[in-house]
Amino acid sequence: MDDRISNDEPDPVPEFYIPATTSLAELEPRTLKHGDSFAVFDHYGDVLRSDRSPQGLFHRDTRYLSRLEVRIGGKRPLLLSSTVDDENVLMSVDLTNPDVFDGRQIDLPRDSIHLLRSKFLWMGHSYERFAFRNFDTKAHEMTVEIHFGADFADLFEARGQRRAKRGRSHQPVVSAGRVVLAYDGLDNETRVTTVRFDPEPEFLTGTAARFRVALAPGQRSVVLMAVTCAAQPAHAFSGERYFFRLRQARRAVRAAKLRTASATTANALLNEALERAQADLAMLMTDTDEGPYPYAGIPWFSTMFGRDAIITAHMMLWADPTVARGVLMALAARQATAEDPLRDAEPGKILHETRGGEMANLREVPFGLYYGSVDSTPLFVMLAGAYFERTFDMPTIRALWPHIEAAVTWIDTYGDRDGDGFVEYGRRTEEGLANQGWKDSHDSIFHADGTLAQAPIALCEVQGYVYAAKRAAARLARAMDMGPRADALDDQAAELAFAFDQAFWCDDIGTYALALDGEKRPCRVRSSNAGHALFSGIADPDKAAQVAATLMSGDSFSGWGIRTIPQGESRYNPMSYHNGSIWPHDNGLIALGLARYGLKEPVLRLFGGLFDASPYMELRRLPELFCGFSRRAGKGPTLYPVACAPQAWASATLFALLQASLGIAFDPAGREIRFDEPRLPSFLDAVVLRGLSLGPACADVSFCRHGAQVAVSVLKRTGNLRIITTI
Repeated sequence: MDDRISNDEPDPVPEFYIPATTSLAELEPRTLKHGDSFAVFDHYGDVLRSDRSPQGLFHRDTRYLSRLEVRIGGKRPLLLSSTVDDENVLMSVDLTNPDVFDGRQIDLPRDSIHLLRSKFLWMGHSYERFAFRNFDTKAHEMTVEIHFGADFADLFEARGQRRAKRGRSHQPVVSAGRVVLAYDGLDNETRVTTVRFDPEPEFLTGTAARFRVALAPGQRSVVLMAVTCAAQPAHAFSGERYFFRLRQARRAVRAAKLRTASATTANALLNEALERAQADLAMLMTDTDEGPYPYAGIPWFSTMFGRDAIITAHMMLWADPTVARGVLMALAARQATAEDPLRDAEPGKILHETRGGEMANLREVPFGLYYGSVDSTPLFVMLAGAYFERTFDMPTIRALWPHIEAAVTWIDTYGDRDGDGFVEYGRRTEEGLANQGWKDSHDSIFHADGTLAQAPIALCEVQGYVYAAKRAAARLARAMDMGPRADALDDQAAELAFAFDQAFWCDDIGTYALALDGEKRPCRVRSSNAGHALFSGIADPDKAAQVAATLMSGDSFSGWGIRTIPQGESRYNPMSYHNGSIWPHDNGLIALGLARYGLKEPVLRLFGGLFDASPYMELRRLPELFCGFSRRAGKGPTLYPVACAPQAWASATLFALLQASLGIAFDPAGREIRFDEPRLPSFLDAVVLRGLSLGPACADVSFCRHGAQVAVSVLKRTGNLRIITTI
């Protein structure tokens, strides 16, 4: 799509648009994930909607199960309750039978049979247990049917894209207790779904299994089902194997949580939100060859994204630095080494996203390995510097240094298209993303009159990321005894900060411009992007308070959080994706920026707004975004219809808010953990951080609020470690 669309003409459908034909907020789906697989079910544990819907079992961007439906006596059971456990491992659904008639007689009265469905994902499999129990005083025999199917739709098809041609589906192959469904893709890859049952059904076809379940009063009966996203598994399936795999899944999640420092507070609601956030991050974490990597979000972004993972790792850095190392090493391994216009790839550039589905393999979408983000590359260098400051891990930095140098070279060459010292973007082909910052909607970068900015575009926040990247690279170079290189990088950062202030500061709107367009005209629009200038440290200290005041004004701060675009701007729309909505991660980064400049009061207001929003969210889970309507008494925030939940950087936001409030910082060389001007919001009287590590040393620290002051106490300490508090 061309950026230069007339405002008088209706906009064509933007590229890779996600149609909102059904609200995810209305469906309140149940989600599970492990590795490269995720599943979206309805409250019953079924998959009934597949057209333009995220429901189903997906593996590597392909839907391996597009239908799953349970019937008792030909009818859908009655729903009692449905939830995913606190560890995000097991989905449990309590059901009971409806009235089942035989002619005019009730053959099976409702509420006689309890059905507990328990399901989880593990290593490319979906395991499910159907446990029936007769609570009636009479014996009952009933027919239970399980309907299933696989359309092998690419994720982008499920999102709504139409394809001119698809591959060929095989006829189902049915054998004893097993059905094999297969599809030959146009990419010459055969994808296979294997469905297995134990015990063997009374009747089995390529689309349904039927069981006769006879239960005496109080008697139980169990049916097991496994769906495999691959060729037929060699091992048999049984109840013993079901529980063995479930134990493996639980242990893996607990091991990931043990790696992370935990926070317990005096506020029960905040504890629930923190526990869910930590469980979501553990679920989204995927083991790669290079280490743990947080996939971006479910359902549409359950894959490796560069920007999302870097920001998630940055916000989690104080609690679990191993995530940052995994992200850095994985992205370094996939750093672009050559030009490829279709993929927006250039030497030294860091990945935007990767996909493994049929459409990506055929380049029907450019996202197999796609590099169309302008900010992933400087953010990569920023994270490397922050990781070193947190860990003092010189072997990892030495391994990364060639990739850091390549990233800096990209910033100075391909990134700075016209040599003016600013990094700009513009897609290389019409198939790429039109906007390549984190606000990548087609209409998210505009002038005060609403006119869309023309590429190449220099975003406000990207210049800040470049500044911070140069500072980080300088510190790393100096640590490796490369003094002249470090001095040159510091000089470049200083020059950029001066030029940024001259070109982007707008006195009339009290903040930095959203961007510079292709003619170097500033987009004089107030936006949350300016808050990222605080996060990166590029903002002039004399202007930081004014930027904060603009961000926290009534036009921008809704009461729940800072809007992406405030009221009064030409394209403000609180229901839009990027032009007036509220993104938790955006607020988390702004909070870190406010804390950097010593502005703790607005940090506490942000913390309070997002905390107040969390009880209104399903499972206390902060979503990818929500609408930017102003807060009203007695009414919760307005949900966004197709927001991902869980979303990694939204889940990590609470970690960022804690860091910003408590001023958590590390000095590995001095063996110190510091708390700079720790503060707590009014809803929070006490916090305990456990497992706060610095190398092999570790500490548990408590914080108690007394009015505006916070008392810090060391509860436990192991190893050579000092705790320093500044007031």
